[in-house]
Amino acid sequence: MRATLRWAHSDLRTHRGEALFLILATVGIVLSLLLATALFGYATNPWQRVFEQTRGAHVWLHTARSAQLSKLTGLDGVASESGPYATETTTLTSHGTRAAVELRATPQHLTIARPLLLSGHWLDPATPDGVVLENHLARALLAEPGDKLTLLGTARTVTVLGIADSAEPRYDPDEQPGLVWAPPSILRTPNGQVIGLRLTNPDDTDYAVQRAVTVLGAGVIGEVATWQQARAEAQGDNRLLGQVLGLFGLGALIAAGLAVHGAITTRIRGHLRDISILKAIGFTPDQVVRVFLLQHIAYALLGAVTAAALTRSLGSRLPGRLGDAIALWQSLPGHAVTLVAIPAGAVLFIAATTGLAAWRAGRVPPVPTPLPSVRGAATPQVAGRAAGARLSAPARRALGLRVPPALVLGWHTAFARRTRALTTVARLALPLLLIVVAMSAWTTISRFHSEPARIGLPAALTVHADAGLDDRAARALLARDPQVAAAYPGVEVAALVPGQTATIALRGFGTRRAPYPYALAEGRPARGADEAVAGQGLLDLLDVRVGDWVRMTVSNQPQILHIVGRSIETENAGRVISTSLDTLRENDASLTPTLYQVRLHPGTDVGEAARRLTTAGHGHLDVHTVTNPADGLSPLRGVAAGVIAVLALIGLVELLTAIGGTVREGERDLLALKAIGLSPRQITAVTVTATGCTALAAVVAGTTLGTPLAHWLINTQGRSSGIGAGIAQSPPLLLLTAFGTAAVLGAAALSALPAARAARRRLADTLSAVA
Repeated sequence: MRATLRWAHSDLRTHRGEALFLILATVGIVLSLLLATALFGYATNPWQRVFEQTRGAHVWLHTARSAQLSKLTGLDGVASESGPYATETTTLTSHGTRAAVELRATPQHLTIARPLLLSGHWLDPATPDGVVLENHLARALLAEPGDKLTLLGTARTVTVLGIADSAEPRYDPDEQPGLVWAPPSILRTPNGQVIGLRLTNPDDTDYAVQRAVTVLGAGVIGEVATWQQARAEAQGDNRLLGQVLGLFGLGALIAAGLAVHGAITTRIRGHLRDISILKAIGFTPDQVVRVFLLQHIAYALLGAVTAAALTRSLGSRLPGRLGDAIALWQSLPGHAVTLVAIPAGAVLFIAATTGLAAWRAGRVPPVPTPLPSVRGAATPQVAGRAAGARLSAPARRALGLRVPPALVLGWHTAFARRTRALTTVARLALPLLLIVVAMSAWTTISRFHSEPARIGLPAALTVHADAGLDDRAARALLARDPQVAAAYPGVEVAALVPGQTATIALRGFGTRRAPYPYALAEGRPARGADEAVAGQGLLDLLDVRVGDWVRMTVSNQPQILHIVGRSIETENAGRVISTSLDTLRENDASLTPTLYQVRLHPGTDVGEAARRLTTAGHGHLDVHTVTNPADGLSPLRGVAAGVIAVLALIGLVELLTAIGGTVREGERDLLALKAIGLSPRQITAVTVTATGCTALAAVVAGTTLGTPLAHWLINTQGRSSGIGAGIAQSPPLLLLTAFGTAAVLGAAALSALPAARAARRRLADTLSAVA
């Protein structure tokens, strides 16, 4: 054991840089996997916790006042109900901001779907004008307990008693009105009602919705909200960040395992004589395997423990969402097991790849196999045979054309042994491939920010006009603004899908004369009567494709549309079908615009334009900035940068391994190269050229395979989220070229020093290396 430790210590002193890079790479890999786990927990557990603590309803049905909701009592599959509650749609203003809200007449005591108070207190009969705001609505209004809020268009005010969390769909200025729990006396003109259903089996949600709609009648259903939709909205971008981190963490773990395997295999080839001596003095094959195995397990263990300690002590101090995710994850009961299991799994994986290579060391015979003899040659062809193979026909032709021998022999050295060369190129190409994928993700997010029209967001502002401003006056007001390029009138209503199991968003934006510029990924724009474009989420929900006809129900009126294109939709999980306002008016002539999508001239300050339009509307316009979903993905840039750094470390380890192997294998060719008249500088150029050729092959392979892989991964994620395929963007060609050039030149520069040292070795050292 003492001899084993001494040999391991000596080897560590010889390869300190390689050991350091392996440890740092392990730290980065385990950190990525731990952060991915924390983000998955952050995405799922807060909503699940609120749902369980509040005994949330699995289905919320928003209906007309005429609906006889008592018929749902005792419905098959329904365990209990929350409500019915009268509702009133209105707008609240506070601190110069406004928000569309749903006032819900709520009793003082609730047993099902009781909100979870975050601050303040619940409704109190002693405060008849007191209300409780949903958390996201309170943030939008900058409201706190004790604040007074005004109902738009009236002199009435309400007092905020508390702020609460709910498992229902959260407030969204473009899609979902905010939820306000209020005493029944506050509702003056209720225009609807809502009931929540808690099911005996949540997996039967679609069936329960279908039964409820059948009992009540489709004509009274306004909107259906299910627990799956609320959970998906709550998870939002955190789940995507977790998936990205997990994917790159696993990819980096595989790359690190292969790098360790390659490093050990190369070192075994370079230490055959040392291993034979160890066996000759009494080391058993098991002891030789143990030397390599324990050494690299120690590296992996040190890196994994460091990563776990950093996550435990400093993780919650990270800025933004990552810090919040780790703080919440550390409060969960099972986090301690995960904190041990993930580093342990990474160490075991590295140990498995190490053991496979170390096993080969155990098979080295006690008597070293003689290396190929070096014949005193006087031609580059003989030097080529000394390298292990005959010069190929192209290499011989290159020498005939007076191509510098150093370049020809370097290229020959890199690819003479095809199997070994392909293995080295593959190991080096894997981290480069993952870096290209990370760069593609970065480029895609950047394009979302710089060109939002490419992801279906041509409009920068959404404007709602109240009853005091008709359609003609609203259009004229918007047209007078010098920064407004176009204003598209539109409506958005909830429609029941065939089978009556869910509601979707039916939109009518623009007119046939001035069509709305949807971002199409497939098909063509909707120009004719009854033509529409749909999001990927709707196509998946209805199991239809472009070219099909679909039927839906809006306020008991059927609407049949022909899907002629697939649009990129970032809202409502892609469950959107869009047509022109003229098409919807053919089914309902009384339909009038309820909103305007405003497109601004390039370079316009969006915030300033929103304030200017609000001022010009004299209280009749409600102006909101269109939310770009890429804003929530901004942390992904930091993730991509960290991933690239980890992968670069792994690639550096693999590159050092390749350089070391090339230098050691070139030692026995040194006499032949000097015999044919090559100077030390030319001999150095042989090794540098071999390393550069290997790096160039890896860059070409990584870029060629990484670009389509990135497109497939990003488009698959877009398809699964409902946005749809067609959003992936490749890095600019200039960036890829610069990346490849830097990788090749960096590899060549890194190999120059060890190659120069080897080329200037003394004759006695060279003879001992080939003896």
